Amino acid sequence: MKRVAVLGCTGSIGTRTLDVVRHLGDRVRVVALAGGNNVRLLSEQIEEFQPRLYHALQPESVRAGSAHLATLDEIARDDKVDTVVVATSGNAGLKPTIAALRSGKTVLLASKEVLVMAGALVMEAARDSGALMIPVDSEHNALWQCLRGEDNGIGRLLLTASGGPFYRCSAAQLADITPEEALAHPVWSMGRKISIDSATLMNKGLEVIEAHWLFGVPFESIDVLVHPACIVHSLVEFVDGSVKAQLSRPDMALPIQYALSYPDRVPGLDAPLSWAGKVTLTFEPVDVDRFACLGIAREAGRAGMTYPAVLCGADEAAVELFLQGAIRFTDIAALVGQAIEAHQPQTVSELDQVLAADEWGRRFVMDHWDNSVLPPSSSIHGTNRKPND
Repeated sequence: MKRVAVLGCTGSIGTRTLDVVRHLGDRVRVVALAGGNNVRLLSEQIEEFQPRLYHALQPESVRAGSAHLATLDEIARDDKVDTVVVATSGNAGLKPTIAALRSGKTVLLASKEVLVMAGALVMEAARDSGALMIPVDSEHNALWQCLRGEDNGIGRLLLTASGGPFYRCSAAQLADITPEEALAHPVWSMGRKISIDSATLMNKGLEVIEAHWLFGVPFESIDVLVHPACIVHSLVEFVDGSVKAQLSRPDMALPIQYALSYPDRVPGLDAPLSWAGKVTLTFEPVDVDRFACLGIAREAGRAGMTYPAVLCGADEAAVELFLQGAIRFTDIAALVGQAIEAHQPQTVSELDQVLAADEWGRRFVMDHWDNSVLPPSSSIHGTNRKPND
């Protein structure tokens, strides 16, 4: 029996993880739950799963029963925890992920920001302790499955993208997108932040950076393909021309289940794909001119240092402004690009630098969003525009 802590248990990935836990039965026991502001749902989860430990942003409002209040770091290091599912948002998962890895725990990583912001520090912690880290994100879990048993010969990693709800929109149409429209993803059921990131294709840029760290593949060997059906979750092209792909329904249950049951495969929570009818799989390259966030994120990842942390902070702030109706959909990329250009990077040697850069990116956007928003330049190091212009 695996003793599991679920960080971010009230979010979309966390609740789906608990669905899988119910399905797996005696294979998994929840020993810690960490939620956010949804105290009603967290209280219900604690009542159902009876964990030893819990964490909440409003602990006084949680019906905790016999569970003991703990910090995220304490949960991650607890000696009764074998496996830590990190499904938090923003930078909240950074410290507990590193703490869990340093303690030798298996980490099931669903939070994009952890590797994007602090990839070098996270991978170093995993190497030093020998801890296993399994990606839960459907694209990276697909790559991980394709690469099992493959020790060399990777040519390219191909991440797939649905294209989001607006991939066929013109640049003029994109400027008029409302938050309500952007939250209505046609295929995936996701939280608010990642729904907007999917619509801007920022999520694919973050996933490119994650794939670089997870699989040690250079940025020039990681590509993104638009695949609206969302059946092929990623592909690996090998140097001999062979291609392996992982296919399944567009639901997070399968990658979560395989990560929890690894190395075993067990009957799934949902029915498998049906091959009885006509199945058509189409792919096309991304239009980076209309969806600038992908290029901005890729360039930030390639530049390294504290740029990716600034990217995360700036994007989080810009998305929140868009959801509040303060800026246009197309202003998200513009503001993030301005923050990247204005940043003075540092070489990362400790986590505090990463957190400070993340906060700097957030503050930059909040301080500049009401200025005239201009398109981002094509280069991180561009000097053609001051951030206040």
